[in-house]
Order: sequence, then structure tokens, then C-alpha cells
Amino acid sequence: MTTSRPYGPTDAEQTLLDRVRELTSDFAANAAGYDERAEIAVGNLESLHAAGVTRAILPEHLGGEGIGYQAFGELVRVVSEADPSTATLLTMHSGAGVGLAELTRDTLGDFFATEFLSGKRFANALSEPTSGNRFLNPQQEAVPVDGGWSLDGAKRFVSGSELADYLLVNALVQGEPTFFAVVPDETVTIIPIWDTLGLRATRSQLLSFSGTVLRADHRGRSPRPGDFAVVPAGLPAISLGIADAALAALVAHASGRQILGRPLSHQQWVQHAVADAQTRLEAAHALFQRSLWQADQGDPAFFSNLSRSKYLANKTAVEVAQLAVRVGGASGYLRTSPIQRHLRDAEAGQLMAYSTEVLATEIGKEVLNVEDEVA
Repeated sequence: MTTSRPYGPTDAEQTLLDRVRELTSDFAANAAGYDERAEIAVGNLESLHAAGVTRAILPEHLGGEGIGYQAFGELVRVVSEADPSTATLLTMHSGAGVGLAELTRDTLGDFFATEFLSGKRFANALSEPTSGNRFLNPQQEAVPVDGGWSLDGAKRFVSGSELADYLLVNALVQGEPTFFAVVPDETVTIIPIWDTLGLRATRSQLLSFSGTVLRADHRGRSPRPGDFAVVPAGLPAISLGIADAALAALVAHASGRQILGRPLSHQQWVQHAVADAQTRLEAAHALFQRSLWQADQGDPAFFSNLSRSKYLANKTAVEVAQLAVRVGGASGYLRTSPIQRHLRDAEAGQLMAYSTEVLATEIGKEVLNVEDEVA
């Protein structure tokens, strides 16, 4: 892992972030439409790829430019502030693409890295209906067949699955969690139940696997310390971007809405509530930035602090969005207002693994020195 990085992005990373910011005004302008139609913003994903985001995210030892955690976190946050569904798709696609290149580095790693750089689409198919948040610990057993193992089961919330050229899939092989690259074929089908409350434009579908062969030559190793932790670093950024957008919508409404001849922003209760929300949001940003900086230094404490960052970012995003609805009043409750969409999207962050409840348990145990009970 890269060490001794400065606090904040390098000049090259800042140039990339500036390019991405130029794209996000269009993302924001069209986000409501994609959400309404529950449609993936393919053009957004293609624009990010054309801007050099894919090459930047892929680590140097895999053939990319290898931006640091701080730059990656800010990149996802900037995109999420404009369109959190696009930011989620970017995070999950990058997690699967980088993951497959890393986990199969000794075999097919160069192939998957090249496919990732060429713009092929990747998706994480790890979470099972019966495994809860423990997406790295599958419960579905693959059975031996010629050339590998056969999988029958389902994976849920597979973001961007309809576009995916490759899936990162796990299953139990002789009782051990094992990771594979899967090329979707006729044995992999989408269960048409997609109708969510928030992050609708991710189209994070439920996939059914019926006799899908997990090929032995597509098998990868398990994740290990030192791998670029794309998804853990991206999830807090998604919620922080949503919170930033919700706060901006609140400020715009409070500044433009007149109550008894004065802007709503002049009401003391609004000022006090916004002071509390904005301070909490700044604290969440600060914890996240520190965690990313620790990751860039190779400090092993970063992973635990990323969990704390997700917990705080998820809860803060909901709190800020709820306040925006209160300040927006009936106007903020209308479908035409961005405020209601920010609230729906903020709620989704709490459900994404690991959920705030699971994280609260893990953090509480750590602070209280509670050992896991042995069954």
C-alpha cells in the first residue's frame, strides 16, 4: 500500500476531481428523471469512464494510476451530491472490477484489469437473502461438477446487474467462502421485483443462479489486508454526498421562501436546527477524511474508522434530510421537490451492508471490550 501520502489530494488527483466536478452539473439536472423512471444513467457512467476515472481508480500494481483513498472518497462524494445512484453504481462497479483483478492476480488478473480499463461493466453479486449483512460469508454451498462447482441460489441488490459483463460471486466450497468471476449466461436471471423507495436508479436487482458453473479457472483468493478497499471507502462518501445535497436544498428553500414578509431562514428555530445539523455533518466529514488519510498512510486502524464513518454518515444523512423536509414543509413533501428524493436516498444508506444496526453492535463491542460468544 502507498505510504506517506499528504493530507488531501495530489495535484494529479485534484485535476481529475476538477474534471469530475465539471460533469456533475448535468448529473444533478437529470437525477430526478432517472429516479422517477428507475433507469440507470448510462451516460453518466460513460462520461466518468471517458474522464479517466476508471484508470485512476485501478491500483498501479494492476496497471492503473492508483489514486489514493482521500481522492477516491472525494470523487464518490462529489458524484453522490449530484446523483447518488450514479455514485453507488460507480462504487459497486469499481469494487467488483478492482476486486476481480486483485483476487485473480496470479491467474486472470491481467485480463480483468484490461477489461475494466476498456470500459466493460462489473457488478458485485455477494449478498444473499439469507445471509443478512454478512456478504463476505455466504451460506449457499456450491457442489462439485466438471470444471468447477455448480451454484443454485440467489444474490440480492446487485447494482448495475443488467449492464454487467462480469459478476464477482461468492459461495461456500467445502465450507469455505470462495470467490469467483462469473460471465452471466442463461443460468443467471433477473427476478423482476425492483421497486424501491430510494436509490431507484441503481436498479440493484435480485439475481437467480440455477446450475451456474463457478469455473475453477475463474476462482480467486479471499480478500486480504492491503487490497484497495473500494466499497468500504465509497459507502460513507455516498451518504455524505446525499447529506450535502439535502443541506443545500434546505438552504435554498429557507432563503427563497417568504414567511410574513421575511425569508424562512430568519426564523430562529430554523437557524438553531441548521446549526446543529451542519455541525454534525462537518464532524462526519472530518471523521471520514481522517479515516481516508489513515488508509493512505497504511495505518491498519483505517478499516475500523471507515466503519465508524459509515455509521455516522448514514445517520447524519437521514437527520439532515429529515430536517430539510421539516423546513421545506408541504413544498418539500411534493414529488417535484428534490428534498423528498434526498430523504428517500438517505434512508437507503442505512440499509447497505453493513447496516447501522450491525455497525452499532460491532462498534459497541469494540469500545466495551465485549468478546464474541462462542456457540
